[in-house]
Amino acid sequence: MSADVWLPIPPEEIEGLPEGPRYLFWDGGEDGEQAFPGDPAQCVVYVVPYMKRWPVKVRPLELLTGVRVIQTLTAGVDDITARLSSIVPGVQLCNARGVHETSTAELALTLTLAALRGVPGFVRAQQQERWQSALHPSLADKNVLVVGYGAIGAAIEDRLTPFEVARVTRIARSPRTTARGVVHPITDVLSLLPDADVVILSTPLTQETHGLVDAEFLARMKDGALLVNVSRGPVVDTEALLAELAKGRITAALDVTDPEPLPPGHPLWQAPGVLISPHVGGPSSAFLPRAERLLVDQLTRFVNQEPLRNVILTTEANGR
Repeated sequence: MSADVWLPIPPEEIEGLPEGPRYLFWDGGEDGEQAFPGDPAQCVVYVVPYMKRWPVKVRPLELLTGVRVIQTLTAGVDDITARLSSIVPGVQLCNARGVHETSTAELALTLTLAALRGVPGFVRAQQQERWQSALHPSLADKNVLVVGYGAIGAAIEDRLTPFEVARVTRIARSPRTTARGVVHPITDVLSLLPDADVVILSTPLTQETHGLVDAEFLARMKDGALLVNVSRGPVVDTEALLAELAKGRITAALDVTDPEPLPPGHPLWQAPGVLISPHVGGPSSAFLPRAERLLVDQLTRFVNQEPLRNVILTTEANGR
């Protein structure tokens, strides 16, 4: 019986894959109904297709009876953890830490600068051939609160530093001290919000962070503050955000929404003071070379029976 590895990137395009497994290409296809490339029972490593709908990503799970590793190409693994009961026990679930930091941090900074400096208004004025000059806030001298200080949060701070921000305050699930300073626990977030001019969300979606940005969270934000979300849509309570945006008290820049994709006619499209990008934090020219390096490293480790990187959890008999 062969040991198959399912890859969402054609294997001939990835240099350095270790010998041993049979590499098969499967990304779900354009309509998500692409036939499986081989017997799912012979797949030992399943690399989850990137930028595909949730049903496509989880479609093979129940059939992967011999799988030992599930590797996502996203930092978040909530798509897969939502179907843990479909996965056989003993499977290592790994995320793509190291792949998206550069691209997502770039977009977080882009959204922050664009929203503060009024770029959406400039675009609308250009389309109408109007020369519309105005005074806009600068990122310089602002207090920035980064909620979710993992690898992406740290990369965001890397890019904030040259812009002469007054202070970066860091929040993560667990408190710690880094070379840059203190990382506060998530339980401190409400007390830290009133001092923040910009709040950037880069936290994973978990039971703890689902709906974290609710009416109370938003009410604690200072007048004129900007909320930037490059994490997951359900971290923010959409109805609570719409209510706060309608008051004109805060603004928002969102790469992710709830629901997602945001359907035509949804009130977020026309809400005042909101800039929306269509979940493009990860997909950029920076993605593919970093994804390929991760896959080569992980598969080399797998073939050599060495510890894998980025292991989030190992499934148990009850699918948890």
